Amino acid sequence: MMLRLASGVLCVLMLALAVADHAGAQGYPEKPIRFIVPNPPGGGADLVARVIGSKLADSWGQQVVVDNRAGAGGIIGTELAAKAEPNGYTLLLGFTANLCFAPSLFSKLPYDVVKDFSPVTLVGATSYVLAVHPSVPARSVKELVALARSKPGQLNFASNGNGQANHLAGELFKTMAGIKMEHVPYKGGGPALAAVLGGETQMIFGSMLSTLPHVRAGRLRGLAVTAANRSTAAADLPTVAEAGVAGYEVSTWLGVLVPARTPKEIVAKLHADIVKILQTTELRQRFSGEGLEPLTRTPGEFAALIKADIAKWAEVIKGAGIRID
Repeated sequence: MMLRLASGVLCVLMLALAVADHAGAQGYPEKPIRFIVPNPPGGGADLVARVIGSKLADSWGQQVVVDNRAGAGGIIGTELAAKAEPNGYTLLLGFTANLCFAPSLFSKLPYDVVKDFSPVTLVGATSYVLAVHPSVPARSVKELVALARSKPGQLNFASNGNGQANHLAGELFKTMAGIKMEHVPYKGGGPALAAVLGGETQMIFGSMLSTLPHVRAGRLRGLAVTAANRSTAAADLPTVAEAGVAGYEVSTWLGVLVPARTPKEIVAKLHADIVKILQTTELRQRFSGEGLEPLTRTPGEFAALIKADIAKWAEVIKGAGIRID
């Protein structure tokens, strides 16, 4: 009898929790949302978060506050999101580097990418643009490679930080082109881009979103894009592969996640509302024009992509012998 009574109480409690979750999701959101971006302001990821956040705020009638938490290759902001209350009021803009590179780059992380997050949706995929400061006497990838070979170790390239996607893009370029260049890490895309614009460093594999406007304005000279195919946002730029480094290709993605154990109803609402925004003609044209191909996935599909890319990049990073500890 006691066992049956305990079982009945447990069922009632579980039902009450389910009803509470559903009720919470029905009124969600009832207060401002924090959207964590593990990068400083000014980079491509930050721009994406601010556009999506603004559209969500208009739709919900609630403020969406972009919270830039840069440092440690995205780990600081990602850890903050992993340990946040799983109530739907903290979102994370995740990307290939902090979710799929980090598990292989670091011997220990303060979060488990697979266990500590609930994926909401993929947002888009992008490649990088290889751009140089106007003072660099190279107007093509072949000329850049020749210049680097004539001055081994004298050219340098900026990145968002050790182990970030554009760092690995530069390392891959060095290996495949057979050249020596120095890597200069910064604390995010904004500072790295500013360093190249100011001539502090000579080149960057920069985010299409944040770098292309400077290429178009003549403040930087674009040489190529890192994707397998030319970008509609920069149709005049060849791919690195067709410009002289055969087989070269680097692309990454962005997506929205929430802490694990966030109610499924809230995850479903977030997914539906963000996908609706990404499917508008206005946003598709804006992102495509700036080098981000809008893409969406169901939470399950996004989770599968994360797992697959963790395994894929583990092989690449191990082969290159890169560790950050």
